Amino acid sequence: MKGPFKPPHYLSEIERALSDDVSEWSIYNAHDPSIIKDGKYYYVFSTDTKTSSTNSKIASGAQVRRSTNLVDWEWVGHALDGVPQEAYEWTKAEGLWAPEVVKWDGQYYLYYCASQFGTNQSFIGVATSSSIEGPWVDRGKVFKTSKENKPNAIDPNLILDKKGTPFMIYGSFFGGIYAIELDKKTGKPIESNEGVCIAKRENETKEGAVEGPYMVYHPEYDMYYLFVSYDSLFSNYNVRVGRSKHITGPFLDYNGRDLNDDEYRPSDDIGNKILAGYSFRDGDGWMAPGHNSILEDEGHYYICHHARMLDRKDLFCMHIRKVVWTSDGWPVVSPERYAGEGLEVIEENELLGNWDAIEFGREIEGINVSFDFKFLENADVNIHGKAFRWKKTDDITVQIYQEDTNFSIELKVLPAWDWKSNQKTLVFTGMDNTGTCIFGKKLP
Repeated sequence: MKGPFKPPHYLSEIERALSDDVSEWSIYNAHDPSIIKDGKYYYVFSTDTKTSSTNSKIASGAQVRRSTNLVDWEWVGHALDGVPQEAYEWTKAEGLWAPEVVKWDGQYYLYYCASQFGTNQSFIGVATSSSIEGPWVDRGKVFKTSKENKPNAIDPNLILDKKGTPFMIYGSFFGGIYAIELDKKTGKPIESNEGVCIAKRENETKEGAVEGPYMVYHPEYDMYYLFVSYDSLFSNYNVRVGRSKHITGPFLDYNGRDLNDDEYRPSDDIGNKILAGYSFRDGDGWMAPGHNSILEDEGHYYICHHARMLDRKDLFCMHIRKVVWTSDGWPVVSPERYAGEGLEVIEENELLGNWDAIEFGREIEGINVSFDFKFLENADVNIHGKAFRWKKTDDITVQIYQEDTNFSIELKVLPAWDWKSNQKTLVFTGMDNTGTCIFGKKLP
């Protein structure tokens, strides 16, 4: 196996997260990250927040970081000088949430939102610039909501449909997720209504939330993919996916269930659950991963999200992970943070041995714990102490199956960096034929 990029020596994770020097933060204290590539740099714009244990009071205006390799991140500053006046007057917010930047026809558009936790007195605004690092000129309101409105004007995500028409995907657990068409010249809605609801749940509380939408179009599968986060961002956050031929839905999961169906019970059985809290046997793991964005870079896909430390849930940071696609066009996520590795041919003998695996059952709340997974030489594989067969079907794909049943799992095997043990490893990620996602890493 060729080695991935080995990460440089850093301060400890806790030292970085608690530092009063923002230049030391790197990936830490980054919440609701939105990623974009511009020239030689990757940029992440994120919510104005920090761990409650950090002493320093920092400015507001949307945090900005950049990188040349998706591994080393440097602090750039804040996009705006505080909360724009119109947004502050409507919300009294002290900081900006969930910013996102897009580039249309040579112009950069920075979408930001302002609100306060637990209310839908919220505001989405837009600023423009000729440079991704600013200065930005505030262009005011895109959409705002109040207690009288069903949607919640937060978490904007921007996408062009196949015809080049811009849409804003937005919303949270107050009424669900919406899609609204924009005027590309102004970056604002062409109509005054809230748009089309494309995802919702029946329980409009933080425990029953659907929020943090992000949509991408995949040309190979001719599908729009809607990523959303379920449940509480403090404990059991998890990422779900549905897909549609149309930008306004319906968005269906692997089993054909509509992310917009708030009558189906239980609601946590809807959506492909591709990432949730987990813990491997060596202690490697994270709590409440979610509020993701997706980067497509020269045909390679990455998910950018935040997560909390298992033993210090007040400490959170940004993760970049590789995304690969199953043979029938569903995204699955690497169990390890990206460290510069690429895809390469995995030989059969590299698979043999003991692995530690995690399964993301839809009904499981909180932390998913690992179980034994062993590849044997005679094409047998042992999972949960049960015997299955395996065969390699292409350079990185392995099929797990039982000859006397219809059960099967498709796995993609990837080189990776084990951040816990600080060494190279192999990982797999995939999905079984019930739509349940699974990932794992090979034991030393």
